[in-house]
Amino acid sequence: MRKPSKTLEDLNVWLAQVREEIIDAERPIIDPHHHLWHNETKPYLLEQLWADTGTGHNIRATMFMECGSAYREHGPEHLRSVGETEFVAALADEAAKDASKAQIIGIVSWADLRSDKLDETLDAHAEAAGGRFRGIRHRAPYDAALDKRYSSSKGDADLYCQPDFLDGLRHLGTRGLTFDFWNYHIQIPEVTAAAKAAPDTTIIFDHFGGPLGIGPYEGKHAEYFEQWKADIAELATCENVHAKIGGMAMTINGFGWDARATPATSDEFVAAQGPYYAHAIECFGPTRCMFESNFPMDRQSISYPVLWNAFKKITADFSETEKDMMSYGTAERVYSLR
Repeated sequence: MRKPSKTLEDLNVWLAQVREEIIDAERPIIDPHHHLWHNETKPYLLEQLWADTGTGHNIRATMFMECGSAYREHGPEHLRSVGETEFVAALADEAAKDASKAQIIGIVSWADLRSDKLDETLDAHAEAAGGRFRGIRHRAPYDAALDKRYSSSKGDADLYCQPDFLDGLRHLGTRGLTFDFWNYHIQIPEVTAAAKAAPDTTIIFDHFGGPLGIGPYEGKHAEYFEQWKADIAELATCENVHAKIGGMAMTINGFGWDARATPATSDEFVAAQGPYYAHAIECFGPTRCMFESNFPMDRQSISYPVLWNAFKKITADFSETEKDMMSYGTAERVYSLR
């Protein structure tokens, strides 16, 4: 078994073992979910993003998703997350100097929706983003059965049920801002309840609701799959909710590719995760689904070109219009990226 890569160079060598011919190379793509950060051993900045997005697929643009990077070290607590928006906006400005490469055209930031200074924080993000600010994500993945390191420091266990959180969620809608949910699969009913409580807010559901494959869930995907399907079907009845389909190749998902001698191939990916994609697309429809890379988190298991090959294999039998919706159209509309 391969030990997890400790450096970016090691990871690049490992991922390079699987090379595939690019499928449907001309189809335009907006990748609506990736991160950027400084890290001594695994940095993911513009150089690394472009190294991935420039590997054959037609990645026209991307969207940054908050990840707790580059916060201000001083100043009011409710404005420290604005440092991340400033950091990404600077990289986006740098990217704009080379129009031949994927452009960072949207930013989703972090703010505590329970804060009585929420509007001040939102205004600061909007100013810092240079026209790219689209919404907020307030992470709350939690399961009492898991080690604490797998629970987000951004939210309480019952965050999505708290009245002041729901007030903030509704307030985003009045400002025309989106909200991204990131949670674990056992929390999907809480997301559904929150979405129903804020019907005028555009909501994006990340990573299939985080199906777990570690701790007490190791090797048990099949045992809870039917309940997951039922929870997804109920969530999809909320017309204000859209699904990001991707982000399920992390270590916590438990498919084991990260610990192998070789990364996943697109065929292996489709065989293992295809049923999740098929069900989500069936429930939400292509006009409410968008593929996401979740890089570099999913880079632990699969390379960027192989991942997008897998997405294209999953939707091979869909119409050209439906493929375009999931590749770029839904993201473009939902996040107002035109």
